[in-house]
Amino acid sequence: MFPGRRDPPLRPPEARRLSPLEFAIEGTGWAGALLILSAYLLLSMEKVTGQSPLYQGMNVVGAAGFVVNGWWHGAIPSASLNVIWMLIGAIALLRIARRRRTEGVSS
Repeated sequence: MFPGRRDPPLRPPEARRLSPLEFAIEGTGWAGALLILSAYLLLSMEKVTGQSPLYQGMNVVGAAGFVVNGWWHGAIPSASLNVIWMLIGAIALLRIARRRRTEGVSS
């Protein structure tokens, strides 16, 4: 046994290729990660605020990607956390939309 090598391997050598569904699931997870990281980068660079629909939308869609990927891989704690992350973002988006409608009516 070599250090750093898993025994037994996670997949047998003949099953190392991803099926189209597995490829889509992995792509969904990576896209979610990129969206959430990009949202945080934009926030940190002060290009958006926490009340920006773009920021909240990127978090909601990114978390959805993590939910799909986490659920597929049986990472239920991660999937659950991201469901909550999505809900927080969705509620923020609803509040932003409501505030904009109210401000638009009173103007």
